[in-house]
Amino acid sequence: MAGALLGPGYGDREIERFLEQGGYPAVRLPERELVERVAAELAGGRVVGWFQGRMEFGPRALGNRSILADPRDPAMQSTLNLRTKFRESFRPFAPAVLAEDAKDWFELPQESPYMLLTAQVAAARRRECPAAAEQLTGLELLRVPRSTVPAVTHVDGSARVQTVTAEHNPRFHALLTAFRERTGCPVLVNTSFNVRGEPIVRDPAEAYACFMRTGIDLLVLGDRLLDKRDQPVWEEEGDWRATIPRD
Repeated sequence: MAGALLGPGYGDREIERFLEQGGYPAVRLPERELVERVAAELAGGRVVGWFQGRMEFGPRALGNRSILADPRDPAMQSTLNLRTKFRESFRPFAPAVLAEDAKDWFELPQESPYMLLTAQVAAARRRECPAAAEQLTGLELLRVPRSTVPAVTHVDGSARVQTVTAEHNPRFHALLTAFRERTGCPVLVNTSFNVRGEPIVRDPAEAYACFMRTGIDLLVLGDRLLDKRDQPVWEEEGDWRATIPRD
């Protein structure tokens, strides 16, 4: 199997129609400008909903229905869990990494395109826990950074890695490359575009609703970039979170 982008897809015309009907402000950008802009926003600490092409088939978001963030931020794991996924702050996140750079960041002897393999973070990227951390327990111990990419590093120094190639996902690869060029880090937090208890978003309407309901700052629908600060007030009846079953 070469790639898992086998689900439904939505083209430029469908995205444009959705945005026009809803009156949702968006900026259309050429691909190079788009990935450069999104990479800069991610490096600045903003959270991005990334909706591209055909949906993934399988258990993982692989860069077409993803929520992306900067893995270097020690607070990002808690921020994403509490403000975006609406679940416990300790839940782990996985890294997406450029396949050509993976061996420099993870002890992974092979590619892992489907985010199914776990590997230790490379020794050069790990951090020794300070002596004071030996006295910590529970969530306090969890918050101690264990690598230069703490948002995707588990307490045992491991990560569930996705390697990304230009062949199988050229636009996601281009975004990771732009982020590497800007920060020196070829890794992004990649978590599924949904909240606790809901399935991954399928179409532009579901992606927009998730964007507006949560702590996602920017939404990319194909070639279009939406900033939450520019959107009309989001209104719906009742508390939608009350309808979602707990895990």
